[in-house]
Amino acid sequence: MKAAVIYQAGGPGRLIIEDRSVPEPNPGQVLVKVKAFGLNRSELMTRKGYSPGVLFPRILGIECVGEIVADPDSKWQPGQQVAACMGGMGRDYDGSYAEYAVLPSSIIYPFNSKLSWDILGAIPEMFQTVYGSLHLALRIQKGESILIRGGTSSIGLLAIQLARHSGLSVIATSRSEEKKQFLIEAGAEAVLIDDGNLKAQVDKLYPGGIDKILELVGANTLKDSLSCAKPGGSVCMTGMLSEIWSIQDFAPMDYIPAAVNLTVYDTGQIKVDVDAFQSFISMVERGEIKLSIGGVFKLDDIAQAHKLMDSNKASGKIVITTD
Repeated sequence: MKAAVIYQAGGPGRLIIEDRSVPEPNPGQVLVKVKAFGLNRSELMTRKGYSPGVLFPRILGIECVGEIVADPDSKWQPGQQVAACMGGMGRDYDGSYAEYAVLPSSIIYPFNSKLSWDILGAIPEMFQTVYGSLHLALRIQKGESILIRGGTSSIGLLAIQLARHSGLSVIATSRSEEKKQFLIEAGAEAVLIDDGNLKAQVDKLYPGGIDKILELVGANTLKDSLSCAKPGGSVCMTGMLSEIWSIQDFAPMDYIPAAVNLTVYDTGQIKVDVDAFQSFISMVERGEIKLSIGGVFKLDDIAQAHKLMDSNKASGKIVITTD
């Protein structure tokens, strides 16, 4: 099989296409023919050497869609459409940057769809992250206000749509004035230009604060996001677009405003149920949700795809297909 392997941390050029033997699954595992997968910021950080505990050489990739080839436990049938994400993929063991992948049965999501593989490849991690952040972590309710900080990211763009679909008033952010109309067309009712200090802008729109805030930028803007929430409101830190993981000298009593809730969402800890996953795919098929695809590349061109991800100019999910 063909695989993109990284032997040493660094830039996109560290991803090397090579031939490898197709791996064989053991009990509790399945062999999947990878049809497509999306790129994720966490893979960028692993590529740069920012993921503690990841040993090289490694085949990266924390998600994929494809078909079952073999299952020693006979739980899944050959040819069955499946998705997978997280569960140590591309970090603890080789992931999806290949034509075939051996994956734990526990992270497999069966589904049925006639969507093309490049569309399906954008869905697994993006949907799980957005749905989990909005419904499991923030527990959004119809009629609430929500601020999506990092609105032009693939996660942010889908969050705008799902929040609007659930009846929330959506405010999104961008660092660029040029992206303002783009976010309005994506479904945001208001767009704030993010200079690192949103509270003054938020106070003009919502003097009492915002009900729910989805933080996708990272630890460097989290304190400002917390200051924008109303008492009883919630902030969920999900993304790290800034590539900043931690907060120095964190003092909770000074950092978190009184009566404001702070939570996180991580697909590696909580999984969305299979029915919700299939329901979302059906929404995409019916045209109720429009996925933002920032580029589609072949596996041979994965270094070029990583360069695009590095540039932050994709305006949507970057997808790799293997056929």
